[in-house]
Amino acid sequence: MSEEEFDLILGRLRDDGRRWWADPFKRQPQEINHGDGGRGLYWEGPDGHWLEILTRPYGSGN
Repeated sequence: MSEEEFDLILGRLRDDGRRWWADPFKRQPQEINHGDGGRGLYWEGPDGHWLEILTRPYGSGN
């Protein structure tokens, strides 16, 4: 996903007062991970399933 798409989704989460985490274990609330030189986050969807967005695929970074 592009940086612009990431920013749009993050903006929607913020505007809706939703919580997100930098990790799938809920240890880093309202933070963004920067693994592999990109950005990523996790949140719980309306059906209770975890959703994830990444700007760089796992293993693609420095």
